[in-house]
Amino acid sequence: MTDWGPVFVATVLFILLTPGMLIQIPGWRRYVDFGNFQTSGASILVHSILYLAFMCIFLIAIRVHMYIGY
Repeated sequence: MTDWGPVFVATVLFILLTPGMLIQIPGWRRYVDFGNFQTSGASILVHSILYLAFMCIFLIAIRVHMYIGY
């Protein structure tokens, strides 16, 4: 059996934490902008750090596992 937990968690977090898609921290006008579809270097850095933190939490601390297949 193959463990699909890390793949699923990484894909969902990548979609949710893409800068400018749902939120952008820091935003262009405010600290948090919602759905502006723009990005900056600072927001890419912040979202990358958040992505790493959430990946560590879900994969190391919580140990998310999904076994799909035979």
